Amino acid sequence: MSSPCVSVCLLNSEDICCGCYRNADEIRQWTLLCDSERRAVLQRASQRARKGNPFLAD
Repeated sequence: MSSPCVSVCLLNSEDICCGCYRNADEIRQWTLLCDSERRAVLQRASQRARKGNPFLAD
């Protein structure tokens, strides 16, 4: 499973990347995670993206 990084690496005040919506720990640990853990990270990042971007909201 490839990284969700979009090369827009900028952490906000909550330590969330404005490009991929992963937190700093999730970014650092990505290469150590198994696929099920990566899917969980992607799900959390997707939820953060929807919450932080009104254009992505349901």
